[in-house]
Formats: sequence, structure tokens, C-alpha cells
Amino acid sequence: MKPRTWLFTLAVTALMPLAQAASERQLPSEEGQLTVSTVADGLRHPWALAFLPEGKGMLVTERPGNLRVVSADGKVGPAMSGVPKVWAEGQGGLLDVALSPDFAKDRTVYLSFAERGADGKGGTAVGRGQLSQDLSRLENFTVIFRQQPKLSDGIHFGSRLVFDHDGHLFVALGENNQRPTAQDLDKLQGKVVRILPDGEVPKDNPFVGQANVRPEIWSYGHRNQQGAALNPWTGQLWTHEHGPRGGDEINIPRPGKNYGWPMATHGINYSLLPIPEAKGKHVEGTQPPHHVWEKSPGISGMAFYDSPTFKAWDHNLFIGALVSRELIRLQLEGDKVVHQERLLGELEARIRDVRVGPDGYLYLLTDAEDGALLKVGLSEN
Repeated sequence: MKPRTWLFTLAVTALMPLAQAASERQLPSEEGQLTVSTVADGLRHPWALAFLPEGKGMLVTERPGNLRVVSADGKVGPAMSGVPKVWAEGQGGLLDVALSPDFAKDRTVYLSFAERGADGKGGTAVGRGQLSQDLSRLENFTVIFRQQPKLSDGIHFGSRLVFDHDGHLFVALGENNQRPTAQDLDKLQGKVVRILPDGEVPKDNPFVGQANVRPEIWSYGHRNQQGAALNPWTGQLWTHEHGPRGGDEINIPRPGKNYGWPMATHGINYSLLPIPEAKGKHVEGTQPPHHVWEKSPGISGMAFYDSPTFKAWDHNLFIGALVSRELIRLQLEGDKVVHQERLLGELEARIRDVRVGPDGYLYLLTDAEDGALLKVGLSEN
């Protein structure tokens, strides 16, 4: 891939310079005109991004297996060396990216990816390596977590990586389209797991010491989790997951709790038949969704808005949509969702990831063979 360079000048912010497009598209919203510009294009099915400190740009994963730097002036760098071999099958490949909380000291980058086993089945793995000073490679990459057993034929890997304020790493996993496994505590399908930065299990995880239960498990009964973020006001983890045909949902996973899949669901099978294991929308002993969409937008990526740049977005939650091809804005009062707005439908773009940049703008990745990194701001009324 050849680097892409913008035709216009660099927009510089106090925290980090980020690219400004040669032209901006104006789109309507309830809070004012949206400004949408393309920071970079030519990305092959980009999946996730993370901002490097000191204006060094962004790390972007491409699902076929590449990790690249998109510089502050919009140039797309070459594929890094030292990235693990991934199983780029179906929905699998190189997935999420996150920086160590101590990145300034240890330069550690975490990646989640689909990994194939000897029997041909796949699962999600997480590893870490040190980013070289010249941003060209990951060094000493080591796998610290593997979803066991490997059951995927190429779908429902999850996965998102989130560090909490105490340095624990949450990994939001899919159930590999093996529905009953989401309820099996001896398996890591359909779970949120909580590990230490080196992959060890925290001693205060809810199932530590229990026989025939994986100690990594934080919560269970999830389907295919493609969004996770730490609520900046409460410090709690939020995740979201795809329902089947209907029933996409947001959860606030609590330790040891069961979130129902596949017994409890608002969706039906893609064949229009009921989910065989389903007993209803609400099942005793399971946690109801914090928020649910009866018609699935196909949600992916999630970011809380906690920046002074655009006051109208204060205490909002932004989520990408792959099926409805939109950006979903949820207005919050505390944890409660009080209003929803659908944005950017005019772009007809499958939005895979959503992040808030150091400059307070939203940065989105579009999932396509010729995918793009978009920058979204607001001209407030």
C-alpha cells in the first residue's frame, strides 16, 4: 500500500496534531451541522485504532493481518513486522488494538486476533509486544491469552480490549456461533474475561477456585461482543453484542453474572425460526440488557464522549453500525439511555470502530476492501 497524503494543511491541537481533510462534507444532526472528512483511505477492512501519544499518529489494524501507523498528516505507513500470524477467515483476522496504560514507559501494544488450531477450528487470542521507536515493528510479541477450546468455523470471535483504572485487561469474546457454550463455565466462548497485563488471572475474579470453571471469566451468557469501553464517569466496563435477527444489546457486565444468551434473547434466528434454546426475552436468573434494539443495527465499536471540545455531545455514547450503516448517538443521564439519534446514514458506510481523539473529534473506521479513517466534528447551533 502506498502512503496517502492530504492536500491540505495539518490541523494542530494542543494534545496531538491530526489530519484535516482538503474538503469537509456537512451533514445534519440534532445538535448542529456535522463536519465529516477523510483522514486516510485505502485501508483493507480496518478493524480498530488506537492513538499514539505525542502526536505520533494512530495505530490501525487491518483484518487481513496488517498493523499500520496513520501519521498525523494522514499518511498510511507500511505494514509493521513482528505482528502475529492471524487466521483471516470469515470474520476472523487481526482485530482490536490497545496501548498499555504504561505505554510511555513500556511501549507495549496489545492485539487481539483470530488464531487457527491444529484441527482447523479457530478462537480468539491476545498478545503483546513492544513498539519500536521508529514505529516500524513490534518486538518480542508474546501471546498471553487464548480462548479455549477453539470452536469457530470463522465467525463470532468478538473481540475488544479494555483496561480498567486498576490495570486489569478485559477481553470481550464471541461464542464462535456455538450458542450453548455461552452458558458453559468450563469454556471461554461468549464470555467477558478479566486478566492481568501478563495474562495471569486476578485472585479476586468471581470464579477463582471453583472446580470445572475457567478462572478468567468475569461474566457470561454473551453472543458476539464487538464493542467495549470503560465508562469515564463511573469506571465501569460497558460492552455490546450482536443479537441474531434482532436483539442487539448493551450490557454493563458485573462479576459472575449471566447475561442470558442463548436462553434469553430479543432476537430470532436468521432463518426466521426461534432460537432453539431460547425461553423468552427475560429468563429468571439472568441479567436483562441495559439497552436493546429489537431490530439489529449490527453494532460495532463504542466510545463515551468525555471531552470539552463539543459541549453538545457531553455524556453521550457513540456506537458504529455495520448493517444499518450509521453512527448511533445515545444521550445518557447517569447510566440511563434517554435519547437516540442515527447519524451519517448518507455515507452508506459500515462503521466498524469509533474512538474519541485527543482533539475531541470522533474518529471512525469504515469496514470495506477500500476502507477509510473518518474524522467527525460538530458545528454547534
